[in-house]
Amino acid sequence: MMTRPADPAIDEAATPARSRSARALVQAVRWRTGLSQAEFADAFRIDLTLLEDLEHGDARPDAALTAYLRVIDHAPEVVRAALGRAS
Repeated sequence: MMTRPADPAIDEAATPARSRSARALVQAVRWRTGLSQAEFADAFRIDLTLLEDLEHGDARPDAALTAYLRVIDHAPEVVRAALGRAS
């Protein structure tokens, strides 16, 4: 049976350095959009309190949120357009 390496974003046993990488991912993606926390949360439909907790290192994104953040980072306008159609 093959095992996959643990995702440091959701691995409770991750070393502090690896868990900080999840925090850095969240911050970097938001900063690259040029949006404030409130604007980013609103634009991409992420709970503001969760976003604040993620950026302060009080929470870590699960695998789905990590993937979503990577998609936002790659194509923020595509995500915004898709969310606009979903309303």
